[in-house]
Amino acid sequence: MAKTLLITGASSGIGAASAKAAANAGWNVALCARSTDKIEKLASEIGHHALAITCDVTNRDEIRSALEKTAEHFGGIDAVYANAGTGVEQAGIENGDPDEWHTMIHVNVLAPLLLAHEAIPFLKKTKGHYIVTGSKAGRDSFKGSVYSATKHFIHGFGENLAEEMREWGGRATIIAPGMVNTPFFDEPKPDKIQPEDVANAVVYALSQPKTAAVREIYIMPND
Repeated sequence: MAKTLLITGASSGIGAASAKAAANAGWNVALCARSTDKIEKLASEIGHHALAITCDVTNRDEIRSALEKTAEHFGGIDAVYANAGTGVEQAGIENGDPDEWHTMIHVNVLAPLLLAHEAIPFLKKTKGHYIVTGSKAGRDSFKGSVYSATKHFIHGFGENLAEEMREWGGRATIIAPGMVNTPFFDEPKPDKIQPEDVANAVVYALSQPKTAAVREIYIMPND
């Protein structure tokens, strides 16, 4: 029976590419995002291995409902990928906008926490896998960057979660790319990491034997 992966932030960029790559590798994929039209279009492209679920990743009830719908539709959940993320328009701390921080922290910090909290009961049944999008910004220091600080949280959280999941045979992986050519940026960046490159890393982490836990994959542009 095919394994099942739930992905947040699945409407474009890394999430959409990961959904396609996982489906090509034989996985069922549940596509979660607020953009109903985009995830339904992607699900139709992938075919019967895909399920589109409109979901606000900062809403605990909607996350729980998405997990329940996925498990009911496909018979269980083997992995979740907390990929949804956002940045800010106003850089820095002195000149930053606290309202933007509030929104970003809910998406970048609380949403991955909530997904892990709600998904673990499902993943325990399958000795499953939790994947989260970190960043080079979570490994280095960037002047005044609150976004970077949220990704530093993700890197610490991912390692700590991996130790907790290890107790029952589960695994957690941080996918840490540098600059990726996604709609996150206003201008195309064709010479940077492509979403498909990150998707390949996600499938690699998922495909490892139970004796190996890939804790982090760090990807940088080659140009």
